[in-house]
Amino acid sequence: MKILGIETSCDETAAAVVEDGVKVLSNVIASSIDLHQVTGGVVPEVAAREHLKQISPVVDKVLAEASCEWKDIDAIAVTTSPGLIASLLVGINTAQTLAYIHKKPLIEVNHVHGHIYANFLEREAHPQFPLLVLTVSGGHNELILMHDHHKFEKLGETLDDAAGEAFDKVARLLGLGYPGGPIISKLAENGNPAAFKFPRPMLNKENKFNFSFSGLKSAVRREVEQLEQANDQTIADLCASFQQAVIEVLVDKLVLATQEHKIKEVHLAGGVSANKLLRQVAREKLPDKLQVFWPIEQIFCTDNAAMIAGAGYFSTK
Repeated sequence: MKILGIETSCDETAAAVVEDGVKVLSNVIASSIDLHQVTGGVVPEVAAREHLKQISPVVDKVLAEASCEWKDIDAIAVTTSPGLIASLLVGINTAQTLAYIHKKPLIEVNHVHGHIYANFLEREAHPQFPLLVLTVSGGHNELILMHDHHKFEKLGETLDDAAGEAFDKVARLLGLGYPGGPIISKLAENGNPAAFKFPRPMLNKENKFNFSFSGLKSAVRREVEQLEQANDQTIADLCASFQQAVIEVLVDKLVLATQEHKIKEVHLAGGVSANKLLRQVAREKLPDKLQVFWPIEQIFCTDNAAMIAGAGYFSTK
């Protein structure tokens, strides 16, 4: 079964063709990151205009790269929420029009569920349920217990800033550019993670599975305001200390959830799942008997349409 996926929830105009939920035949992403780097973040109106410009060429290209004609496509899957409303509407309207013209079933997909199914792309082994998923991206931060395909139990979520959003805001505070995650991680390689004593928020019983990073972001701001001079080493130390605090909170809550629930696998999903330190610390702190998965290719970590097509396929099973 071949599914055409469409993803326009934020600033990436993406389409993909995926066979049987796991085999990626083509995956095309038109990014507008250059435009958003100018403003230091995503401007919804700008993103929507770029989606309108890119969506038709992207769909045509993905079909050509998959060597598919419309008669080969069995269904269309599209992100319907959450995301920027104007951006989502471009993808939704496109998918609805294509489904009507070519008489294809239309499958609505939740964006976060798409990130979860990114872990299944290009893998031969079937997932072992129940499994625990930590979704970490710019807009979403959740701990999800997955009992079976599309059977999700949310254990916790962010109460304010998600981890990826905190990375972006701290990068902006330090004048490092956008997106913040890759920049901070790169600079942190030359920094001392113990140089600054930043808080580890919400590590208490009342909020054991929820996240909050706004206070950590404020702590970084206070340190920056108190600095008389911020040289390259100081910036690297700030990045390393901030990143260490975020990763420890994410992994400590992940470990706690594995202790309270009987699971067979742990999955990292979302843009921040590409973070090397997150992967390293998760593997170190989790029991050896638990397999830890993250997207098999870097491109599947960030927003893409292959994950939407994959999630769409498994929603039909």
